[in-house]
Amino acid sequence: MAELKVSEKDGAATLDIVVQPRCPREGVGPVVGDRLKVSVNAPPVEGKANQAVQRVLAEALGVPRSAVTILRGEAGKRKTVRIAGITAAVAMQLIAKV
Repeated sequence: MAELKVSEKDGAATLDIVVQPRCPREGVGPVVGDRLKVSVNAPPVEGKANQAVQRVLAEALGVPRSAVTILRGEAGKRKTVRIAGITAAVAMQLIAKV
């Protein structure tokens, strides 16, 4: 089993996620391969799933929604996100709790 990799640059953590849209329950986890799974209710239409991903990650990690930015993969299930205001170590600790 591969391990989730979280990098850190300029006071922000960056990690790879895989999104499951139209899921009955929203949440973060588990790690699937080397990506963190993020489940959202929203459909992958007109950016609704991306907005839900930002909201769900922000709530799970205790940061404002504006701190979560999608760097790559806006049109697909596999994305790279940047979370401003937390270090890689803090991100790993928070992810381990959820």
